[in-house]
Amino acid sequence: MLSIEEIQVSVTALLKSLIQTPSFSGEENKTADLIGAFLERYGVKYTRVNNNIIARSKNWDPKQKTLLLNSHHDTVKVVNGWTKDAFGAEVEDGKLFGLGSNDAGASLVSLLGSFVYFYEPDLKINIIIAATAEEENFGPLGVKSILKTELRDVDFGIVGEPTNMEMAIAEKGLLVIDGEATGKAGHAARKEGENAIYKALIDIQKIEQFKFDKVSETLGENVISVTQVNAGIQHNVVPDRCTFVIDFRVNDEYTLEEGFDVVQGFCESKLKARSFNNNPSGIDKDHPLVQAGKDLGIRQFGSATLSDQAHMRFPTIKMGPGFSERSHTPDEFIKLEEIKGGVAGYIKFIEQLNNYF
Repeated sequence: MLSIEEIQVSVTALLKSLIQTPSFSGEENKTADLIGAFLERYGVKYTRVNNNIIARSKNWDPKQKTLLLNSHHDTVKVVNGWTKDAFGAEVEDGKLFGLGSNDAGASLVSLLGSFVYFYEPDLKINIIIAATAEEENFGPLGVKSILKTELRDVDFGIVGEPTNMEMAIAEKGLLVIDGEATGKAGHAARKEGENAIYKALIDIQKIEQFKFDKVSETLGENVISVTQVNAGIQHNVVPDRCTFVIDFRVNDEYTLEEGFDVVQGFCESKLKARSFNNNPSGIDKDHPLVQAGKDLGIRQFGSATLSDQAHMRFPTIKMGPGFSERSHTPDEFIKLEEIKGGVAGYIKFIEQLNNYF
């Protein structure tokens, strides 16, 4: 069996290669190649579906429960403000800089290393790893495309995202809502018409001030914000249409449909949800995943950010090295010690989880 130290060195090298290989959402073919080559190096057979790489532990037993290890290898675009090469994989003061290093490269390579570590040993659970695409844009060819095929026999899972190796046992859902206020066009000099901007502003103020009744024990209050507004064709025409976009983070006390109905109930503007698929998620506190974390003294919390957990209908936790606040920021980085801790932490967690079966 490989030592943990050998795996830590190997996955750190893999992460550097991944950073040096652009993999914007929908353009992950080259990083998929790298991940496949990494698995082949350790004798692991894998399946590739589009840019998703899937592999199963060697001694697969269909009578055993199956654990999914999942994280993504796509990234967002490069934002303004970088002082370093976003694809340089520079190491400075113990920090590895690069786009996707923290979100979610460190989680991904740590899970890959853990999978390789447990690939051949007999466990009381099966392990399947899925290094998936299109997470950042919630695209159709990411994990959603393989849930009913390659991942159909999964019983529970770990989703790798930067949480400082703490355990998110619940995650808020996301509703993106398009709003439209309508008025009547007129000449601005004569104060004609009905200004759609003013109508929209009434609803926007209601959204800002509204408090939802139900507060979640793990996820707290719902958070709703208007993040975009657009109206008008020129300075002297009273606009007859004003559109706006709502970002609505929904706790596990509401379904997405219920949350939408509440907002539409106090808004005069016409609202339309873009999708009802990004559901809030949570796991029973008695589940072996949660109990294994408790045994190891891992802090548990509810996460305000969304991940591929939203698509999964089996119990999951979210856990990985790094910090969420570093994600999507200039000069994104992961500490080398955090990668080592991710590998060791996942291995220790899986060993403890195995004791429950």
